[in-house]
Amino acid sequence: MNFIILLLGLVVGVLVGLLGIGGGVVLVPALVYLLRMDQHMAQGTSLFILLPPVGLGALREYWKQGHVDLYAGILCAGGMLIGAYGGSLIAIPMMSRNLKGMFGCFLMLAAILLVRKEQVTPARGIAEGPEVKTRG
Repeated sequence: MNFIILLLGLVVGVLVGLLGIGGGVVLVPALVYLLRMDQHMAQGTSLFILLPPVGLGALREYWKQGHVDLYAGILCAGGMLIGAYGGSLIAIPMMSRNLKGMFGCFLMLAAILLVRKEQVTPARGIAEGPEVKTRG
């Protein structure tokens, strides 16, 4: 069981660093279905797990490359601090089944929006750079 938990952390960590996702998108369902946690326990555990590594590990690499907007980050973090507190006050009294359904609906909405955006905006090349001018 300890190996599964460690492996789960490794996989989620890679996804966070690679895709810039909030690890809870992967971690919460994994805790519920692999470790059989209640939805409330999974969400609370996810918050505890993600606080230090996400805040420090991946941030260090993005910071070194100059890919961090400090001003936007500070403002958004302040909003998230207040919002997360408010959200927890709403989530704690909810039935676990309803909370799980709400989480699933959020994931489906996010998937639909991402697919829709891809259809509206054609994909660009991964390694875009300055336009290359050729002699004509």
